[in-house]
Amino acid sequence: MSSYNNSSEIIRAWIASANAGNVDGMLALYSPNALLLPTFSPHTLRDTESRRAYFERLASRKGFSAMLHDKTVKVQLVAPGIEVISGIYRFGLEIDDEPLVFEARFSITVNLEAKGPILHHHSSQLPRTLS
Repeated sequence: MSSYNNSSEIIRAWIASANAGNVDGMLALYSPNALLLPTFSPHTLRDTESRRAYFERLASRKGFSAMLHDKTVKVQLVAPGIEVISGIYRFGLEIDDEPLVFEARFSITVNLEAKGPILHHHSSQLPRTLS
């Protein structure tokens, strides 16, 4: 049983764990069979081991941080206990000692009744507009 009342609590726990470099905290939010389409990898991550490797790589980056753009967050009720939360978050990290910022959109499907509530997590960098 999840200890979260809604998907907003889950994304905030994910952001807090990411900022603390708490890989185990992030992994605990995922169902064992969850799919993760991560921001900084072209691969679909389908198991705990691949998610761990990705999050460890991310957390080890110098200057890594994550921030939620609260005003962009939307929650959709799919069924009792099942929600989809979407919005935009911002990642900061250093590349060649230069601080960079990457904005990404996300959608996360959660089962509020499951121990690992995240069932599906898609994240992609915001594309540049042509206008």
